Amino acid sequence: MSFKLLSTKEAIESRRSIRAFKPDTISDEIIMELLESARLAPSGCNSQPWRFKIVKDTETKAKLHNIAFNQKFVSQAPVVLVVCADIQGYLDGRTSGIQDLGKVGVFNESICEILHKATKKKSQIAIETLRQSVAFNVAIAIEHIVLRALDFGLGTCWVRLMNEKEIRTLFGWNDNTYPVALIPIGYPKENPSSRKRKPIEDFILD
Repeated sequence: MSFKLLSTKEAIESRRSIRAFKPDTISDEIIMELLESARLAPSGCNSQPWRFKIVKDTETKAKLHNIAFNQKFVSQAPVVLVVCADIQGYLDGRTSGIQDLGKVGVFNESICEILHKATKKKSQIAIETLRQSVAFNVAIAIEHIVLRALDFGLGTCWVRLMNEKEIRTLFGWNDNTYPVALIPIGYPKENPSSRKRKPIEDFILD
């Protein structure tokens, strides 16, 4: 497997949203490399709530294309990752993560107790409300994938325009599994120019 490692700066500056892909297949080895980059992402209390469905078959990709409001490039990509948040996994992982951080001295006993109580309260919150909080963690893992893909010459695109309920129905998932994004992945068939960006001064608060 040959590839060119980019610096973080190079990856950030060269990343584009790709919506046209070559039909070339992507090896399982590369897909696992992408998921490994996501596995190493940070998350609140090391909860690691991300889950991935790897979709390669034409029929399922066509269904995802429909669920994503007929965005054609979703079905044209060789691989589509359905990236989800595991709500219960987040709560369980947060609990064990707090214990681990307490053992190594990051938190003292009183802070651990506060965090445990907060986690217990979170478990009583409606899943619909909790989803957004958990999705923040998953978004970090997605960005790891998007940037790592560039090392292999691959293009990606975040797709949030989709019917989450229909995705759960398609794969037989319950409400505990929250689809955060679709990530079509493939070798680019286009080379879009960079989008206009505001000057950095516009983002700095007084």
